[in-house]
Amino acid sequence: MKMERVDELIARLKEIEKELEEEFSKEGERLECDFSMEKISLLEYIAGAKLVHLLSAPVIYSMILPALLLDLFVSVYQSICFPLYGIPSVARREYIVIDRHRLPYLNILQKINCVYCAYFNGLISYTKEISSRTEQYWCPIRHARHPKGVSERYLKFIPYGDAENLSRRWQRLRDMLSSKR
Repeated sequence: MKMERVDELIARLKEIEKELEEEFSKEGERLECDFSMEKISLLEYIAGAKLVHLLSAPVIYSMILPALLLDLFVSVYQSICFPLYGIPSVARREYIVIDRHRLPYLNILQKINCVYCAYFNGLISYTKEISSRTEQYWCPIRHARHPKGVSERYLKFIPYGDAENLSRRWQRLRDMLSSKR
């Protein structure tokens, strides 16, 4: 795979992502919420829940402890190591967005669920970006088998088995990362 083609595909992907962001922004501008919608009471909500949801809730919420630890460790790691390597920091607030709990038509449990999901999914995205920048700095080599869910920068990594260009391309990838400051 030629890097020019990869760069071209990434540029197209960025254009599409930009268009998506513009559409989401337009949606927010023309958003007309009916905040007078009747809220389902907490008791009605719990009474109407499926048994499997009630039984699995403690398991789901038990994940908050490892999530908080992950958040702490990744944030400390980034704040110590990224400046040492010249890697630009990942802005946590761009990944962890918590706002759905403000919707007045949600009951307290729905609001808690929304906060939990927003935090957890944002944390995973935040962690993925930190690990992706780390990978670009320390081991920017693609796998022999293409994994799902890779970052955009992974596509520019050195092909598996390309020992001849390893040193030159590795340094270029490090330089690309630090030049984005």
